[in-house]
Amino acid sequence: MKRLFLCSSFADVADLLPGFAGNERGEVVTFIPTAALHEEYNQYVEDGRRALERLGYTVEVLEITQATAEEIAQALEKSDCIYVSGGNPFFLMQELRKKGADRAIVRRVEAGALYIGESAGSMIAAPNIAYAQVMDDAETAYTPGFRDFDALGLVDFYTVPHYGCPPFEEAAEETMQTYRHLELRPITNTQAICVEGDRTEICSR
Repeated sequence: MKRLFLCSSFADVADLLPGFAGNERGEVVTFIPTAALHEEYNQYVEDGRRALERLGYTVEVLEITQATAEEIAQALEKSDCIYVSGGNPFFLMQELRKKGADRAIVRRVEAGALYIGESAGSMIAAPNIAYAQVMDDAETAYTPGFRDFDALGLVDFYTVPHYGCPPFEEAAEETMQTYRHLELRPITNTQAICVEGDRTEICSR
């Protein structure tokens, strides 16, 4: 049964996780910070890692661009939980695909590993990330000619993170208007979408 915890800012909602997923101290989290690699502001990566450690998880960082496909597969196979941090979702998907990490993550989640997505990490759980173009640039110096918007497809809806929260108020609202034909799920920085099998619930602090 698939279990996902999708949020905008993990450090702000970490206390909601044990009530949803439970956890035994020492469970291994494969922590993927790749989306933030070229972001000017990335303090949320360290904040998320520390929040996981406070919950008792053993955090093992897996930076996709620095690992081989074999190393990625081995790390994911032994993990109880996969954490995908925020940043640029297009750079993230590009790098995941290069190493086959996208398929490996899907297989592991379908086998029962908990998936925690933060911002970009939440958006790539959708079937497609074209809708993220309002909030992030698809074509940058690090994603030239990005065209393949297919994502992990772990859920059938589209998370809109940071809804109503600065500095993303306008971009999130524009996303809601531009892509209203999709099944959008907006969440604030103090909310998370908890998915367990076919059951989906928005949890709030």
